[in-house]
Amino acid sequence: MSNDAATTATPRTVDGPQPQPPAHGLGASLPPADTRAKTEGTFPYAADLWAEGLLWAAILRSPHPHARIGSIDTSAALEMPGVRAVVTHEDIPGDSSYGRRIADRPVFASELVRHHGEAIAAVAADHPDTARLAAAAIAVEYEVLEPVTDPEKAFAADPLHPDGNLIRHIPLRYGDPDVAGEVIVEGLYRIGRQDPAPIGAEAGLAVPRPDGGVELYVASTDPHTDRDLAAACFGLEPDRVKVVVTGVPGATGDREDPGFQLPLGLLALKTGCPVKLTATREESFLGHAHRHPTLLRYRHHADAEGHLVKVEAQLLLDAGAYADASSESLAAAVAFACGPYVVPHAFIEGWAVRTNNPPSGHVRGEGAMQVCAAYEAQMDKLAVKLGLDPTELRLRNALATGDILPTGQTVTCPAPVAELLRAVRDFPLPSLPKDTPENDWLLPGGPEGAGEPGAIRRGVGYALGMVHMLGAEGADEVSTATVKVHDGIATVICAAVETGQGFTTLARQIVQETLGIEEVRVASVDTDQPPAGPAAHGRHTWVSGGAVERAAKMVRTQLLQPLAHKFGMSTELLQITDGKITSYDGVLSTTVTEALDGKELWATAQCRPHPTEPLDESGQGDAFVGMAFCAIRAVVDVDIELGSIRVVEMAVAQDVGRVLNPAQLATRIEAGVTQGVGTALTENLRTARGLVRHPDLTGYALPTSLDAPDIRIVKLVEERDVVAPFGAKAASAAPVVTSPAAVASAVRAATGRPINRLPIRPQAAVAQ
Repeated sequence: MSNDAATTATPRTVDGPQPQPPAHGLGASLPPADTRAKTEGTFPYAADLWAEGLLWAAILRSPHPHARIGSIDTSAALEMPGVRAVVTHEDIPGDSSYGRRIADRPVFASELVRHHGEAIAAVAADHPDTARLAAAAIAVEYEVLEPVTDPEKAFAADPLHPDGNLIRHIPLRYGDPDVAGEVIVEGLYRIGRQDPAPIGAEAGLAVPRPDGGVELYVASTDPHTDRDLAAACFGLEPDRVKVVVTGVPGATGDREDPGFQLPLGLLALKTGCPVKLTATREESFLGHAHRHPTLLRYRHHADAEGHLVKVEAQLLLDAGAYADASSESLAAAVAFACGPYVVPHAFIEGWAVRTNNPPSGHVRGEGAMQVCAAYEAQMDKLAVKLGLDPTELRLRNALATGDILPTGQTVTCPAPVAELLRAVRDFPLPSLPKDTPENDWLLPGGPEGAGEPGAIRRGVGYALGMVHMLGAEGADEVSTATVKVHDGIATVICAAVETGQGFTTLARQIVQETLGIEEVRVASVDTDQPPAGPAAHGRHTWVSGGAVERAAKMVRTQLLQPLAHKFGMSTELLQITDGKITSYDGVLSTTVTEALDGKELWATAQCRPHPTEPLDESGQGDAFVGMAFCAIRAVVDVDIELGSIRVVEMAVAQDVGRVLNPAQLATRIEAGVTQGVGTALTENLRTARGLVRHPDLTGYALPTSLDAPDIRIVKLVEERDVVAPFGAKAASAAPVVTSPAAVASAVRAATGRPINRLPIRPQAAVAQ
């Protein structure tokens, strides 16, 4: 779901008296600059773009999840009036396969179809209806094959791809395998396929250039990688392909799959005309990647006092037809399989395999979300078996700074796990709904949807979650930014895409804080700018924000040096506050505008965090730059006769490093929690023998504002991470990871049922 998701959350509450926030700069609740344009409907999304001589594109997609292609006949499509071009695998001048990590996914299927909805051909025509009719007129001869849809059977099945069915295997070994605990609990868990469900479906415009190149106007979240993939496909040098980022209508991962962009560019180059594609919601569901469905087997060992002794787990990620981000997702799942707990002995086996199911990829909290649901269910089981309060059991095992993960990496960042859990545990519980007709809407199912009020049971559950920040396992994290000042206006140039995470607002705040200039503009993003990397894992807050800060500080030095030299002091003795420059002794006092005196100042800087390393053959290594933690208490009401569930309240405590924009941070947490509620209760892209059953927003049930619970942000721990610019941590992924596990824990408490599958089906919540 979009990270701009609406919620009915109440205003956030944090510990202790709060100081009055500043009007601008870091710590201010500065509103996004594009708020008015989005409200008025004038914000330029890709679906709104137009060009002279525009053609429209349509893509022919496979109706089968697995088939051999005998022939592709495009003659009927080419003969239709208004059709200007048809492209298939035979029309690709460069690389015919692509992938951000592993280039295993064909632009167009040529010999084999490996998933339902795979692209076969694309058409350009003078009207969108003509393009769709022409695509449907392309005759494809299929030999339908038996699909492999069970990831457990993929190990022994015939290879679905030349690279085989196994994408990656990680065997984590930590400690003594012969150690056993006095108390043992086991569990088998299944996590469904969640769709990112962006608020706007994919769209784009490709415009040919006079030099034989092409410009792509798309909602890319990683424009330089997309440019390089496109150039390789088109057989062009990268400097002849330009990606211009349009407005991004919501993103929780790799927003724009290249599978939508590459056919556009091929058609534009072939016709010599601008070509536009606006995907239907069905095409969006079939074309982009989803969260990995996961099968998890766990065995937890503990001593009689409830201290964890050993964790054993087997994790199987269904990657679907192609690799995409499966290797990275598996690494996160294996590394965080024990959760934010001290575990002296851990033995985790993780696999990611290809099947004929829809492709899986990067969705916020990938890998970490699936294992959180499982290890927190195990902690609930241990608490019951030991006769301990579930929060007490978690506190006895809570991770802290200086502890060691099962990967062998020492936790050097702030890890206030116990503090977060105590905060949500001690927060007052909400009152019970009254059994009166006027409050029927508070019951599960709403008016006329619930059974007898006497069948309602309230449950309270807890969960602790953790996520990594930035890329992992040796990813080269780097971003470049330029800050320019002219005529009293500052401009930030950085190819960090605004996906709703608030980077453009943060960039404005950084420059305001550093230079004392209130009017700050952030330039639109394209690939003529230096790379800033993908918008994922809180990268742009840390890496791109760090680059902006460094560039702004360099400009600050340029601004202050003449004054410092004139008064015989160092620039460190000067400060900028509210647009005024003053010295420590009060001798100097002037405005930033006067100091600029019409000059143009600029500087470019990079930010590159310390390197990480891949996990070795035993799952060991310093694979992560940093981590963020979250605790959530969920309160649910369950109709134990009908199995309907209403999430009443989610109390959240999160370690954020530093609050940079209070309003924006609260919105990010609320949206993340709401997305997690959807994962827990409604969102599941179901398939039948590899066929997507409901590729629309009628069958795929997203939570609405009526489904969102009261979200109480009860504590934000501001313990700054010293290696992060500003000390801030990623905010969105942690509540997405933690909230599904908390909801499941609360339903277990209400019903006494095990709840070992997400989303929770009604029959699983019916008391026996």
